[in-house]
Amino acid sequence: MVNPLMRGVLAIVAAGLVLLPVTALAGKDDDTLVAAFQAKLPSLDRYHAPGREGFLLGLLAYDALVYRDPNTFELKPLLATAWRQVDEKTWEFDLRSGVKFHNGDPMTAEDVAYSLSYAADPVNKVFNRMTGGWIERVDVVDPLKVRVVGKQVTPLALEYLLQLPIEPKAYREAVGIQGFAEKPVGTGPYKISGGSGNDVIFTRNDDYFEGGGKSKPAIKTLVYRAIPDVNTQVAELIGGGIDWAYYIPVDQAGKLKMMPMVDVINAETFRIGFLTLDAAGLSSPDSPLKDLRVRQAIAHAIDRDALAKTLVGGASKPIASACTPSQFGCIADVTQYGYDVEKAKALMAQAGFADGFDIDIYGYRSRPVAEAIIGYLNAIGIRANLHWMQYSAVIQQRRDHKTPIVIDDFGSAGINDVGAILPFFFAESPDDQSRDPAVTAAIREAGSTADPEQRKALYAKALKRIADEAYWTPMFSMPVNYVMSKDVTVPVPADENVEFWRATWK
Repeated sequence: MVNPLMRGVLAIVAAGLVLLPVTALAGKDDDTLVAAFQAKLPSLDRYHAPGREGFLLGLLAYDALVYRDPNTFELKPLLATAWRQVDEKTWEFDLRSGVKFHNGDPMTAEDVAYSLSYAADPVNKVFNRMTGGWIERVDVVDPLKVRVVGKQVTPLALEYLLQLPIEPKAYREAVGIQGFAEKPVGTGPYKISGGSGNDVIFTRNDDYFEGGGKSKPAIKTLVYRAIPDVNTQVAELIGGGIDWAYYIPVDQAGKLKMMPMVDVINAETFRIGFLTLDAAGLSSPDSPLKDLRVRQAIAHAIDRDALAKTLVGGASKPIASACTPSQFGCIADVTQYGYDVEKAKALMAQAGFADGFDIDIYGYRSRPVAEAIIGYLNAIGIRANLHWMQYSAVIQQRRDHKTPIVIDDFGSAGINDVGAILPFFFAESPDDQSRDPAVTAAIREAGSTADPEQRKALYAKALKRIADEAYWTPMFSMPVNYVMSKDVTVPVPADENVEFWRATWK
């Protein structure tokens, strides 16, 4: 029986929520952990599953050659037992023997060469093209040894490789790309055993190999449940319908801390929030965003401090540059755009938009943040029409050159180097909306030299240019609120890459 005090707390948290019926209760009684995410998985093929959710899919169902500890960031063996750099462009990997895919096929060098070559081929349009785009070719030395040859010196080669899963060549070719996406096969600690609608069911791989950076899961079944509405996630956490969720807004997390059935943990990440602006006019040749003064006005219109403190919360802080402050190569010594509404209005008038203009803006993560940003823009005459979509849909719209402004964020896949973020959004990438030759040249040169000081200087040049031209509106760092049932322990990583196979019941 709920006591009166707890009934009041429940009422506060659930106020305004629509409590949906739960399809199946989560919990340790049936050894099933149900984890909630805002985004659906558009594909179960890691190479075509975008965002952090796709990265987590890769960790659960697939393995790469190397593994990175989420807390120490140390690189450890996984499908490769050892590796060495043969020359400045070539890496050699010794493969683990006895590893089997979920369908029973043995994992060999042919599978490695096939998978990495697939990621490297631009025709295949894998989601994150920079992770494989540096590869020139993959040579099979023997059944358990490969050499990966780069197009140029690639300082982040191993960091990219840990994001490239090894998939079974024979099976994938037999069933085709679509067939594989529907019934995928990897070597990971969990098998994808089914699912329908918003649920994807992962079942423990009892034959998972020992000796690598991962381990056989303690919990038998993991359900990935897509619940786009955060209020519904909160209601399900209270009702026991789910065991775990993250990216719970600061106001909801504060209320959940009062609840006896859940734990709330706020953790820092590499993720930052920002606006991408179509400075090149890809969405429209007449876009007002082509005018530097308009982009500067947008930068001055946003109160980063208020957003960080009131809507993101935790350890969130305003940022000035297009990178995570802790990353190698990130600098804060760039052109600053303080919150100044009058200056923003003056810039708008100078650009010929004293009466403002209408524009489309796209978002997917936090509705309160999006609405606050729209309010800031409206104050200087920019009337935004919000398109709220799933992450994958927003990114596809940008890649199709249909997004003037995107309220975006990026976690750099947990890589502590600006080489993880700048090539993704600039340097003629599919998401590059500035198309600035000077920025492109600096980033590409930095990505093909091993000298740390030279890389820093080149990245600084790119970041200063990005800020001078206001190609982005950097906003804030993004710590994450993790919420989980008191019955389960899910380790909280430093890099946002949750390792559900380490979860245990209490």
